[in-house]
Amino acid sequence: MTPLRFVRWGALLSLLVPASADAARITGRVDGFRNLLNPVWADARDPKQHGYSFREPVPTVRAEFRRLFPHPPKEICVAAIAATPQKAGGAVEIRVGGGRTTPVTIVVAPGTLLRFQNTDAFRHKLYGVDIKTFQPADTPRGGKREWTVPAPGIFEIRDELAPSLRTWVVAEPNVSAIVYPSQKGDFTLTVAEPGDYTVQAFFAGKKVGPAVPVTVATADVDLSRSPLKVGDERAAAAADKAEAAKEKAAKEAAAAGGEKK
Repeated sequence: MTPLRFVRWGALLSLLVPASADAARITGRVDGFRNLLNPVWADARDPKQHGYSFREPVPTVRAEFRRLFPHPPKEICVAAIAATPQKAGGAVEIRVGGGRTTPVTIVVAPGTLLRFQNTDAFRHKLYGVDIKTFQPADTPRGGKREWTVPAPGIFEIRDELAPSLRTWVVAEPNVSAIVYPSQKGDFTLTVAEPGDYTVQAFFAGKKVGPAVPVTVATADVDLSRSPLKVGDERAAAAADKAEAAKEKAAKEAAAAGGEKK
């Protein structure tokens, strides 16, 4: 199969294979992404992390409407996994700015060159968690840092100067194409050749939702009638309930402490 080729990040935030006479599209939609919780947020709410916020919860707003949820165009990566290994494509540019990267999760073939572009007005100090080939080093304003994905696996990139920056690189030998959904969850994958593929969504470096087998012939494939369920609504509701209980207990404890004084 034709190696996966990449273009720079544009407004669509998608990575596509080059068009060819045999190219076909796989369209679909991810659903339930509002129920996903980024690990950065989970860590931030832990009192042991000593994180602080001046935001006050509004009692009249139900917990599910106060829930943080991911931004699909940069945080959810939908990949077409081929039946056979693919060659690494060209370099992929990842923007570093605003305390995060664009994208946050990416799926590439081993051997792919990643180029981190610092778009902030200050330096960053990126490093790979337990990655010997990605040691902490300064990337100045406007600077770039390159790293080649060494082998299959899941790699996490962080920043010593910005704790909120966490990026996940999934090295998948058989990845043929990837794309990032719209804010509504719609996506279109372009595969270069006919064949058997598996459509899989990734979030925070992990697979989310089912793996959907797809056979691509000469016509486009539409999966939108059966959206990829990437988030568990029951689990999210249970988390909201537990969080509301914690908030209530904290308020009661604070009120009781005030009365004793």
